[in-house]
Amino acid sequence: MKKTNKIVAILFIAMAATTIYTSCSKDNDDSGEPRVRYVRVTRPESKDSLLVGAGQGRLIAIVGENLGGVTEVWFNDQKANLTPTYITNTSVLVTVPTPIPIIISNKLKMLFKNGKTLERDFVVEISEPWLQNMVSEFVNTGEVATIRGDFFYEPLTVTFTGGVAGTLVDVKDDLIQVRVPAGAQPGQITVKTNFGETKSDFWFRDNRSIFISSDPFTGWWNASYVVSNPGASDPPLINGNYIRFKKPIGAWSWNELAGGPASAMGNISKNVPDAAILKPEDYYLKFEVNTVKPYTSNLMKINVALNAEDNDNFRWDPPFDTKGQWQTVSIPFETVTGSFRVKPTVNPNGYWCRILFHGPGDLDADICLDNFRVVPKVSK
Repeated sequence: MKKTNKIVAILFIAMAATTIYTSCSKDNDDSGEPRVRYVRVTRPESKDSLLVGAGQGRLIAIVGENLGGVTEVWFNDQKANLTPTYITNTSVLVTVPTPIPIIISNKLKMLFKNGKTLERDFVVEISEPWLQNMVSEFVNTGEVATIRGDFFYEPLTVTFTGGVAGTLVDVKDDLIQVRVPAGAQPGQITVKTNFGETKSDFWFRDNRSIFISSDPFTGWWNASYVVSNPGASDPPLINGNYIRFKKPIGAWSWNELAGGPASAMGNISKNVPDAAILKPEDYYLKFEVNTVKPYTSNLMKINVALNAEDNDNFRWDPPFDTKGQWQTVSIPFETVTGSFRVKPTVNPNGYWCRILFHGPGDLDADICLDNFRVVPKVSK
């Protein structure tokens, strides 16, 4: 009896194996004409979500008939990696390649071992350039500007306002170094790749709404700090004259660098936009700084958009070190005005402003400043 049961069990296993083999063979039958019916996402809960494109690195399902003999899948000019266990006669699971295509066909192409080829419209979704900011928005002609952002895929061009293109020095996915050409004007920068074109929200050489400048010097303080003709030990000019504050200062000593009431500052005191007073969240306070020596202690205080002399200020805390290079500082204007006891109000006659060093800790100060301005976060 046991022998009979054993024979039956062996026959059952053999029949099951034959059935599985037959099923698998049928599922991977590649004798018919290959056909793609649709492409979809691979999540079971979203199986009805059909795709006409997908981003880099995304797993997709190609669904159709007689697909088991596929040997290659291409997206544009990039070959995808195939996993045999992800291939059946009715579907192919494949990951969209991450390398950036050079030749854009917007096609998905499948090659089969029987010599057949299938093509289908399919867009690999690669982001257009995103421009975050510049290390310094003021860079002289012939010098190298650095743009931060993402999706900087070569080949690309960098065009300045004035219609002139810069010479690329180095390009990474998130950073561009470009030599500033002659003829570059104040305004937005445009970066163009094979995947789109983007204009910056920031301005190169941003000359809008400057409320403290030394071109010419105005105000109560401090003409002796103004650099007009830099010597060998001075940083270069970037937008006319700049302020260089160079002296040892003690803790809580009072050191006014620039500013004054509207009557002393002149028309420049009216440059803070009314819209920035009414909606500070839409604006930045920006300025350029060059720390010849690191700013490691004490405290720089900024008065801006006040209606009268007041010690109400924004505190720009140390440490900060540009290592002897010009750099742009951007501070959300709502952070600046939010530090004031009294909310600023629009004043058509201009505003009180001041740059002051006054705080804890001794500092061997050697810091250069220029182009204090309030500008929109988004360029329209």
